[in-house]
Amino acid sequence: MTAAPPPRGSRRPSRPHGEASPARQAIAAATSGLAWSAGASALLRALPRCRRLERPNYQGRTVSLRGGIATAIGATAAAGRAGALARPSALTARSGAAAVIAASAGGAAGLIDDLDAGAHDGQAPAKGLAGHLGALWRGRVTTGALKIAIIGSGALISGALLARRRAPAARPRALVADAAVSATVIGAWANVHNLLDLRPGRALKASALISAPLLAWPGQAAAPTRALAASALGVAAASAPEDLGERTMLGDTGANSLGALVGAALAAAPSRAFRHGAAVTGVALILASERVSFSRVIDSTPALAALDALGRRDR
Repeated sequence: MTAAPPPRGSRRPSRPHGEASPARQAIAAATSGLAWSAGASALLRALPRCRRLERPNYQGRTVSLRGGIATAIGATAAAGRAGALARPSALTARSGAAAVIAASAGGAAGLIDDLDAGAHDGQAPAKGLAGHLGALWRGRVTTGALKIAIIGSGALISGALLARRRAPAARPRALVADAAVSATVIGAWANVHNLLDLRPGRALKASALISAPLLAWPGQAAAPTRALAASALGVAAASAPEDLGERTMLGDTGANSLGALVGAALAAAPSRAFRHGAAVTGVALILASERVSFSRVIDSTPALAALDALGRRDR
């Protein structure tokens, strides 16, 4: 005797063969980010000490930039892994490729700036976006200006890939507008993370606070955002112990790369209004940093100061 079929409407829509649930995809992406960053960090620790990577931090302690290099490796590798996790469904090759390009451009540009350490900036080092653009206007190319060009180029390519993924049949004007907004999101948030990397763990906490809510975005269209956000969380978790313990620092290398990955997660969001909001917020924070000290604001706000000091090594 055969069993009666279930009532109509009682079945949940089945996933395509081989596609993991959103929760499993997020866990796999986070694990990938954590594993890649932790593995890169362990490998770099095993290498001979490199004094060129050592810097004094805000308290005068000598820390190593190898932590930022490990973070950049983890962010780039995890972005590529995230692009493979959800195939062949919502997260296409273009989303993963966009994040890889964004994270690798951020890491490469940051490493150039870190290794140069202002040697090519002249006697009066340029500071802030206005300072580097002003120096460029006067004919002096600083590493900061070079960093803007590299990160900006990577963000433009990434934005174009994300725009094509969302609407492959859209009109050219609409594609250009979407790509420009997505590129702004990626470039701006890469820079915001760099601006925040003035205290141990600060940029990592910011990436976690931005990425964690994105995991709850429902729907198949948000799969790229969820996977990339989970990857960023894994990278941040792996980088936190040494960064908070003041053994390493992110530097421009790690902060720009991780920030670009977070920016790619924001730019991959299915909501156009959300993407525009992320672009406006990122640009506003950069412009505000030209006149306002983020550290001063954080230190003068009890809740932010407590969060900023959480997990940090005692003085």
